[in-house]
Parts: sequence; structure tokens; C-alpha cells
Amino acid sequence: MTSATVRIPGTTANLGSGFDTLGLAVALYNRATVRRRNDRRVEITSPIAEDARAGALAMLEEAATAFFKKTRAQRFGVDLHLAGDVPIARGLGSSVTARLGCVAGLNALAGSPLDRQGLLEVVAALEGHPDNAAPAVFGGFTAAGFVGSEVRCIRVPLPSRIRLVTLIPHFEVSTPEARKRVPQTFSKADTIHILNRASLVTAAFATGRLENLRGCFDDRIHQPYRAALIPGMDAILAAGVKAGAIGGWLSGSGSTLMCLALDNPEAIAAAMQRKMPKAAVHILKPDNAGLKVSLKKG
Repeated sequence: MTSATVRIPGTTANLGSGFDTLGLAVALYNRATVRRRNDRRVEITSPIAEDARAGALAMLEEAATAFFKKTRAQRFGVDLHLAGDVPIARGLGSSVTARLGCVAGLNALAGSPLDRQGLLEVVAALEGHPDNAAPAVFGGFTAAGFVGSEVRCIRVPLPSRIRLVTLIPHFEVSTPEARKRVPQTFSKADTIHILNRASLVTAAFATGRLENLRGCFDDRIHQPYRAALIPGMDAILAAGVKAGAIGGWLSGSGSTLMCLALDNPEAIAAAMQRKMPKAAVHILKPDNAGLKVSLKKG
């Protein structure tokens, strides 16, 4: 086989206080087409800005190196074309779609030496945390973390009635800059609060008792410190809840804001967009499949 196409879902991470741990997959996709080269180079074509191409190429070269080191397969080069609907630097897992697209494509062309768990371990190590990588690989809601050398992931499929009302501002947020805003230490009260909220969110998804998510996305670990990067964040999320959302959160490090709806997602979307008229708003279904790979010759 000389060509692999990988479809990777976008993801939303943290879900309030589940910092670097909780995530879920949404039906917004990027696609990576990976073709063998006759040399060992990695080349990229993508509708990304030219000034971002060098960084993207370095990221994919690192991903390829990590794959061949993990599998000890004979190295070969690839041309990779990345396209789709997951925007860059908006907190929807765009870096995972690139890394996972590259690694999963290489894996397919090499005869699939890695299963999904192996793919997760390679990509989570590259990312430094598994909160976006886990739902991108497996779909659904995931709680994931490093346990020794293993990435431990627990997946829960999401009910089809869920809608993720997704407001995507027109501006980017740098993940490194957003991480600088998060304090190095927290008070005992704030630590107890975030443990409580992350536990309640996980239990509600695991049991399907989604109404119990109400009031559980109020975070004290990262959202208050990143709010200045997204003007109007609190008002937008509050508008979504007032219009009927179960709750809302800052997606990853932003700039996307997301509300979970069981009913009337259109009204929630309209309420959120009134607070930021220039933003794009999508009503997304959850994705329970995770990555999909197809192979062809020629």
C-alpha cells in the first residue's frame, strides 16, 4: 500500500477542572493523506499560512521520528497533505490532528505494528499530555493520564442526543502563552474544588446522568487565569447556560468556548453568538469512533 488517508476528529479538553486529563471528541474533522516517498524525507502540503509551514513541518518530522523509534520499522519518507475543518490555535486539538494523522498514516503504510493504544502513547508523549490525544484516537469521552510509562485511558461512549455548541472566535490563542497564565501552586480550597469538579464531571459522563453536570464546569485551575485572553468569556458561557445549556467551558487553552446541550441547541448558539457576533458558531455532534484509516494502492 502506498497511500493512507486518516480522518481525525477535533477534540475539546479539560471540560472545566479536568486539566490535561479529560476530553471528548467532536464531529469536526481533519484529514491527513500520507503517501510514500522514495527517500526518507517528510514533506507537507496544507492550506496553512506559509509562516506556519516551518513549524508544522518540524512537528511532523518529530512525529515521524517518534513512530520509527517506537516501532523500530525501516524508515521511509512521506508526503503528507493535511486539510479539514479543525482550525489552528483555537483549542480544538489541531496539533493532535496533525501528529496523529502523520503517525497513524505511517503506521498503516508500515503494516500496522501499533494498535490504537500504541498510537495514543506515541502522540501523547509528543503532546506532553493525553487530554486531546485520547479522544482523538478512541472517540467519546475520555479520562487519561500517564501511569508510569503507560498512558492509562478510560473511554465512555457519548449519547447521540448530546450537542456541543461551539463558538470559535476569529482570533487565535497561543497554547504556550495560555499555559504561562496558569499558576504553579494552588490553595487547599481551590485544590479540593477542582478535584471535586473533575470527579463529578467524570462520574456524570460515566453513568450517563448528564443532568448532574449542571454547575460542575466552574473551574479554579486555569479558566479564571486565561479569561483575559478571551474577552467576554464568562458572559458568553453564562448566556449559553441561561439559554438552556447544561454547562459550558473554555475548550483547551482557547479561544473556543463550548456549551453542552441536551435540548434547543439553536437557541443556545444564538445566545452565545449575540455576545460575540464576529465568532463562528457550530452545533456539533459527539464523535464516538475516533480516528479512521483507509488504505489504497497507487
